[in-house]
Amino acid sequence: MRGRRRALLNVTRPAIEGTVAVRDGRRLSFAEFGSVHGPAIVWMHGTPGARRQIPLDARAYAAEHGIRIIGIDRPGIGSSTPYLYENVLEWTRDLEVVLDHLGVETLRLVGLSGGGPYVLAAGAALPDRVHGIGVMGGLGPTVGVDATEGGPIQLAMRLAPLINTVRVPLGVALTQVVRVVRPLAGSVLDLYAAVQPPGDKELLARPEFKAMFLDDLLNGARFQVSAPLSDLILFTRDWGFELADVTVPVRWFHGDDDRIVPLRHGQHCVDRLPDATMRVMDGLSHLGGFGVSAEVLHSVMELGPRHVPRTRK
Repeated sequence: MRGRRRALLNVTRPAIEGTVAVRDGRRLSFAEFGSVHGPAIVWMHGTPGARRQIPLDARAYAAEHGIRIIGIDRPGIGSSTPYLYENVLEWTRDLEVVLDHLGVETLRLVGLSGGGPYVLAAGAALPDRVHGIGVMGGLGPTVGVDATEGGPIQLAMRLAPLINTVRVPLGVALTQVVRVVRPLAGSVLDLYAAVQPPGDKELLARPEFKAMFLDDLLNGARFQVSAPLSDLILFTRDWGFELADVTVPVRWFHGDDDRIVPLRHGQHCVDRLPDATMRVMDGLSHLGGFGVSAEVLHSVMELGPRHVPRTRK
C-alpha cells in the first residue's frame, strides 16, 4: 500500500516546472509529466485553466508508456507574462521558442475546450513539427469563412468590445476574488458541479478529478487571472488561419450533451478540416474528454511520425 501511494504521488507531481523566456522579454510557465525523454505531447488547458489541468489518468498513461506531456500556461495565468496576442496564430511563435528551449523537435498536441483553437493553430503554423492533434470539446471559429454559431461564446462576441476595454482592471479584480474564495474553493467547485449536466457532475464527484481541478486553478490563479479574458477576446476575432490550413491529422472528441460548446461546433470543424475524424461521446458533457484522456493520448500517439523535411529559421 505504501509503495502504491508513493507511485501515485510520483505520477501526480510534475516532473519539472519552470518558465521559458519568449519574445519581447515575456515568459511562459510550463509543467511536465511522464518521461522527460519520451515523445512530446503539448497539452493546452481550457478556459479557464492552467498548466496542471491534466487528468491523473493521462499522467499515469504518460508514465506507463514513456510519453512526455508538457502543459503550458497561456499569457496571464500562472507565471506567464500577461499579453494579448493579435490572434490565436501568433501564439505559435511563442510555442516555437518554448519547444526549442525544451529540446522538442517534433510533437503532438492535445487541447481541451479553449485549448482547441491553440492546438489547431500549431497544426496550421508548424506542419513540419506536428505529427497530429487531439481536440476535446473544442469550439469553432466565430468569424470568417469557418464561422459557426451556438453556445455561450455568442455572448462573448457581444461583450468582446467591453471585455477588451476593461480587460486589465477586470483581470486584477478576478485575481483578488480568487484569493478571497481560495479557502472555499472546494465548496465553490461542488456548487458548480451541482448545476452541471449529469456527465460533468459525475466526473467532478470523483476525488482525483476534483483534486486536479482545484490544484490547477489555485496554482494557476495564484498570481493573476487575465488569461481567460484574453481567450474570450481572441476567440471572437479571426484566428489568423483557416481550418483548411490545418493539414496534419486531427482526432476530435466531443460529448453529445455538451452545453458549453455544442456538438455542432465540433462537427462543423471536423467537416472543414482536411484530415479529421470525430468521436462522439454518448451522454457526456463538456468535461467528458477528461474521462477518456488515456484514449485521447493513445489516439494522438498513433498519428505520425510525419517524415516531412523542415527548414529551420
